Amino acid sequence: MAPATEQPRPVRVLGRLVESYPRRAPEAERGRVLRVTVAGEPVLHRPLQPVTAEQFGSAALASLIEDMFATLYVAEGVGLAANQVDVDLRVFVYDCPDDQGVRHVGHLCNPEIDELPPGLRVLDEEDEGCLSVPGAYKALARPHRAVARGFDQNGNPLVIEGTGFFARCLQHESDHLDGYLYIDRLPKRERRDALKQMEALREEVFARRAAKAEALRG
Repeated sequence: MAPATEQPRPVRVLGRLVESYPRRAPEAERGRVLRVTVAGEPVLHRPLQPVTAEQFGSAALASLIEDMFATLYVAEGVGLAANQVDVDLRVFVYDCPDDQGVRHVGHLCNPEIDELPPGLRVLDEEDEGCLSVPGAYKALARPHRAVARGFDQNGNPLVIEGTGFFARCLQHESDHLDGYLYIDRLPKRERRDALKQMEALREEVFARRAAKAEALRG
């Protein structure tokens, strides 16, 4: 998912408030920058495989999360799902603010989004973007609050709650793991327009990402 404006804020890491935290998640310093997949690639359009008991706690899963954080920052996003780096696994990472000024950082494996009772299902309609639909933004209504239940990389259960922009991020990334892009939730005309925006702007976005990756290597 694409970002909002960055400002200093309190930080929750894997749902827990911390006293201090670096500008970038430490995992990113150990990770490799990977190519971000683009709308139309098959891995973005099918449900992903769950993380298995054997994979929890593995070096491979830890390395994937490190690579995803590194890629997230170079791509200037706030959330990234595994299929956006061409991996068929139900994992996403996030570094995203909410509407109360709190920064949320972490990852989630095998997430499920709670179904909200009708009385709590208040919709926000805001512009939404996606790193796999580079350059395009469209207004999309989503619930103002989201509760995501899943596991950390070691198999420990997590419950991550969000409101506003962070709630949108949790829902957006969970959609990715089910094989949906945000543009799949748009009316056909709006979806076509988003894809036209992408075609017009993708090379500019790719060049910016490549320059940032090169600067980091330097």
